[in-house]
Amino acid sequence: MNKLIECVPNISEGRRPEVVAECVSAVASVEGVKVLHFTSDYDHNRTVITFVGEPEKVIESAVRLCKKASELIDLRIHSGEHPRMGAVDVCPFIPVKNVSQEEIVEYAKLAGKRIWEEAGVPVYLYEKAASAPHRVNLADVRKGQFEGLGEKTSLPEWQPDFGTSFHPSAGITIVGAREFLIAFNIELDTDDVEIAKKIAKTIRFSSGGYPCVKALGLMLHKTNTAQVSINFTDYKVTSLHTVVDKVREEAKKYGTTVKCTELIGLSPMKALIQSAAHYLEIKYFDYEKQVFENHLI
Repeated sequence: MNKLIECVPNISEGRRPEVVAECVSAVASVEGVKVLHFTSDYDHNRTVITFVGEPEKVIESAVRLCKKASELIDLRIHSGEHPRMGAVDVCPFIPVKNVSQEEIVEYAKLAGKRIWEEAGVPVYLYEKAASAPHRVNLADVRKGQFEGLGEKTSLPEWQPDFGTSFHPSAGITIVGAREFLIAFNIELDTDDVEIAKKIAKTIRFSSGGYPCVKALGLMLHKTNTAQVSINFTDYKVTSLHTVVDKVREEAKKYGTTVKCTELIGLSPMKALIQSAAHYLEIKYFDYEKQVFENHLI
């Protein structure tokens, strides 16, 4: 049976469409790889690309992307609201069909090795592919960002898993193996970023909030809007609507409201239908039995 994996690299470019187009083209240049979606954010200065295919082909696409991004993106002159360490900042691999977690870890390691050898960009491994406990959490690996790489890579505990030091303009790419992640932003009806930061601290697990939730408070300068930027690492543990309701509640305490929400990239249908059922207040809702598409062959 054919194996299918997903890769969702985040590149540190969201303001130059021509650069984004070249990077997406590099991914799509591998026959058999399908680009499902890509989206750019001006304030974050970041683009998320989602593509799928057989493992060997997806790895090849990831390597080609890192080559192209390292040619076109210079972090020495890059700025944006989202933390970043590399031209291709993160490059996670996710199992989709007929692939075990053990296999996806090996694919991530193979990709990391090839990115260093063929693109010349050092690599940290994170999440399930991490080589040490202190490298599991992406926020810990990325701490210090590109500007702090000189100091970080001078420490024995923060030597790259593949390569040495860091690329002078492309930094370090963080490669990992993980489950499906939902990237979800909530814009507040305020220009006070401190409110967004306080709400992010309330909801993220590392500060005592919800399990499987990561969050940052950011400022969108283009629209002068404060944003709570969220990653759901397992929506089955903490749902979208649970966090949205909590953010609405917290925003009210600070005299503001939720202006709108934003889905970055793709989401499993079940996560969205869960929230729809919640807000529609459907009694005894059974996703498997009551969603029409689940009965189609």
